[in-house]
Amino acid sequence: MTYDEGLAQRIREQLGERPDITEKRMFGGLSFLSGGNMTVGVVGEELIARVGPDQAEQALARPGARPMDFTGRPMRGWVTVSGPALAEDSVLRHWVTTALAYVGTLPPK
Repeated sequence: MTYDEGLAQRIREQLGERPDITEKRMFGGLSFLSGGNMTVGVVGEELIARVGPDQAEQALARPGARPMDFTGRPMRGWVTVSGPALAEDSVLRHWVTTALAYVGTLPPK
């Protein structure tokens, strides 16, 4: 599967020059890891974001969001956001900062 390189570049711009960020091909797309923990990614034209179990309900109420589900079982604390819902940089920034905030509570790997 390919991924939207334009969306990946926009995520890179949101992440800036953080030394703890690495990129890795995963789930048929591209994932961005913070401290070794998967944080956000691009699969096809969609964003996947790790928001954490406590923020999942609130995140799913946002436009374009749905549970992340690759196997028939939704991944707890993760959401998929449709590409059209990410047209505005401020919306993408929200998802990236929300994911970074949650992953920042996890121990580095």
